[in-house]
Amino acid sequence: MKKNLKMVIILSFLLFLYTSICAISYAQNISTDIANSVFRLHVLANSDSKEDQNLKYKVRDSLLNYMNSICKDTTSKEEAISIVEKNKDTFEKIARDTIKNEGYSYSVKINIGNFEFPTKTYGDISLPAGYYDALRVEIGEAKGQNWWCVMFPPLCFVDISSGVVPEESKELMEENLTEEEFALISDQSQNEIQFKFKLLEFFANNGLITAKK
Repeated sequence: MKKNLKMVIILSFLLFLYTSICAISYAQNISTDIANSVFRLHVLANSDSKEDQNLKYKVRDSLLNYMNSICKDTTSKEEAISIVEKNKDTFEKIARDTIKNEGYSYSVKINIGNFEFPTKTYGDISLPAGYYDALRVEIGEAKGQNWWCVMFPPLCFVDISSGVVPEESKELMEENLTEEEFALISDQSQNEIQFKFKLLEFFANNGLITAKK
């Protein structure tokens, strides 16, 4: 009897271990594919004061307007990153000029790298927490609230009042993801999809998976 119980415990543990490994592997692959399909923007304000937060949005708008003008015809993340890298000094100058024109003298630090992001929703598209390639803009001491968006596909231009993501942006993202991956970020109406998305969030938030390079 004891031998049978021991065998059941061992088999149960092995089944749990196998299921966990499969789940982590699945979440890792999905997370990596999603992260590899987008290029994001991360702006950090100098502080949480009302003035510094308003300045953050001014800088954001200036950078997005420029990004839209030089990347409006891009069709891939790699192309968008390449264009931004070539124009990195211009992005920094635009941020500095915006800050100066608003009457401030804060420094600006701009980096293109792989950074951690929380779960974020843009209209009807939700991206799970994880590490994503992004243009990071630090204003002054960069101790204020963050602002996140997606530069490619262009989800930064979502109409906040209607919460609608442009169809062109969805199409670009859909082209770079599998059918299941796109369903995970765009359709939270199904219980199975909701469960899988929560699974991604759980593993990412607990450091069990990462798209970090």
